[in-house]
Amino acid sequence: MKIVVLDGYTLNPGDLSWEGIKKFGELKVFDRTPFNTSDILTNIGEADIVLTNKTPINKAVIEQSNNLKYIGVLATGYNVVDVETARKHNIVATNVPAYSTISVAQFTMALLLEMCHHIGGHNLAVKQGDWVNSKDFSFWKYPLIELQNKTIGLIGFGNIGQSTAKMAQAFGLKVLVYSRTIKPEFESETCKFVSFKELLKHSDIISLHCPLTEKTSGIINKTNIAKMKDGVMLINTSRGPLIVEDDLKEALNANKIAYAALDVISEEPMRKHNPLLEAKNCIITPHIAWAPKEARQRLMDTALNNIKAFLQGAPINRVY
Repeated sequence: MKIVVLDGYTLNPGDLSWEGIKKFGELKVFDRTPFNTSDILTNIGEADIVLTNKTPINKAVIEQSNNLKYIGVLATGYNVVDVETARKHNIVATNVPAYSTISVAQFTMALLLEMCHHIGGHNLAVKQGDWVNSKDFSFWKYPLIELQNKTIGLIGFGNIGQSTAKMAQAFGLKVLVYSRTIKPEFESETCKFVSFKELLKHSDIISLHCPLTEKTSGIINKTNIAKMKDGVMLINTSRGPLIVEDDLKEALNANKIAYAALDVISEEPMRKHNPLLEAKNCIITPHIAWAPKEARQRLMDTALNNIKAFLQGAPINRVY
């Protein structure tokens, strides 16, 4: 059994082990594979099993990979795979669900706390000598915000949205949820399901936790931003294209949105002309909410179990 990992560096830059997967066959790990059909086919070679994170497995790749029997996506989202073509060729495709739920919810709160306290900025100010030269026992260079009794609106309420809601309530926030599915078991004095219009109108903070679909693409746009409170804070740890970035830039620079904190953008890696680089009060991190070692180990363990189940003839976590 020949196994190929097309882009292993992101999951395992050296602090995890591929040994568990090696037990299933001859393993070859590429740190990265260029996103073109020729290089992808070259690296796949005669592999029976291919693992990929973001390297696309499109129709042409599937149809020309004669030995391919299994595609394992090393992520939850599987839009990098042409699953319909895989199905037609009797190739099993799987993903890794829910491995980063706690990590992403935690990171969401970290972004929120950074917007409220500007810890990085104040640390830099101290290191630059501002405290040494201060006439007072303390100082602050940015407004400091207390979360108690403020309202956070969650757009989307899957596993990550639910975990974020619990963490937010622990900080004394009131939670509004807009979701296709209302889950009464989560409703309480501090957590309510509301319409999209109500969420935009009443939220002090808006956090995105929905999948990217035709309906959600560009959901944060000029029209919907106008319906938000003045001075709202925006967080996105979900998918970059949920936001129209030119509209967000305009809203930030006009102070309609006070702060934005984003772990994802429309095109990754970021391009040098991205409009958000010219937006004030915008925190951008390089898509790392999912990446604590503990979460990546869960991903690795689930990927291993997915392969094991496939080889035993009872695939799990299939995407079709």
